[in-house]
Amino acid sequence: MMSDGAKDEPATKLPKRPNEENEDESVQTTKRIKVDVEHTEDEKKYPKKKVVLLMAYSGKGYYGMQRNTGTSQFRTIEDELVTALIKSGCIPENHGDDMKKMSFQRCARTDKGVSAAGQVVSLKLRLIEDIVERINEHLPPQIKVLGFKRVTQGFNSKNNCDARTYSYMLPTVAFSPKDYDTSNIAAFRLEPESLQRANRLFSLYKGTHNFHNFTSQKAPNDPSARRYITEMSCGEPFIRSDTEFAVITVRGQSFMMHQIRKMIGLVIAVVKGYAKEEVMERSWGQDKVDIPKAPGLGLVLERVHFDRYNKRFGGDGLHERLEWDHKAEAIMAFKEDHIYPTIVETECQEGSMVSWMSTLPIHDFDATASITQESKDLKQDKEDESD
Repeated sequence: MMSDGAKDEPATKLPKRPNEENEDESVQTTKRIKVDVEHTEDEKKYPKKKVVLLMAYSGKGYYGMQRNTGTSQFRTIEDELVTALIKSGCIPENHGDDMKKMSFQRCARTDKGVSAAGQVVSLKLRLIEDIVERINEHLPPQIKVLGFKRVTQGFNSKNNCDARTYSYMLPTVAFSPKDYDTSNIAAFRLEPESLQRANRLFSLYKGTHNFHNFTSQKAPNDPSARRYITEMSCGEPFIRSDTEFAVITVRGQSFMMHQIRKMIGLVIAVVKGYAKEEVMERSWGQDKVDIPKAPGLGLVLERVHFDRYNKRFGGDGLHERLEWDHKAEAIMAFKEDHIYPTIVETECQEGSMVSWMSTLPIHDFDATASITQESKDLKQDKEDESD
């Protein structure tokens, strides 16, 4: 009888005869040829073309837009998109590991938790039938492709983008006086005078300024810190879930990491009385200024603009203008279903704005930030990027 231990011993393999080895190699070769033929047939039936996809997504639960290959525990919006592109047959499976193979580019690299109603990505893919519907079949409800258009071969959604428009939805209690009792934010209503003052401060950002203090690891003399802002204002308040909210809109050529959140954070600090107005002018100077960063929850990429591309190619009879007015209803429906409810519910349940407001007194707005504070900011930025 065999002992119990013998059951775990691997069976001894007999050596293969030469003709068996040849048969195995032949089978593998046949399989490879079959796959190659299928790919070739797909390429002939659905040739790869350069396109743009209009995307909307709720960023909650995701570590930003950009894919980080090899870090599967930090799921991003692009991870979901690439998986859907492969499953729908729009791209070969090997393109998922190297996105350069499909010339992939996004307009804006939204940070962790940030949403989008009008993100645009450019890439080469197979023009399969019912392409938008097929991709969406493999995406979760909080991510959706709303449209696609053919573009020129050399189109790059990042480089061809002239401007980006963001919105920031926040409870109006953010503009309350610093001695206001925030235990009942639903009772707060923003006075028209406070809204006017906030908008006057937001208008100061318009034009070209040195925003090195509004991001991390940018030297004052770094030319890339100079950014052009064309519009920034706060709209009229409205009620959601018994709480008053408002939406800030900002349009600029391009933005650095955390820039918009710090622009908003500084205005809130001034309106609430923690900082003097002169700090805004000083923040664009050479000195390091301690600027608070508002929570990321309410930030939404609303729209990206391609004015130069539209002027050059939009009327040539061959290419479509990159405008999405005909998708306005679909965009608004997605925002009402997935973006606004997430912002409102999360804010009312977790109180991220009120919690952040309690940190404003520790900021030193009167003097330039110390090296210690700069180190703290850098540490916090790194934590934000990794957590």
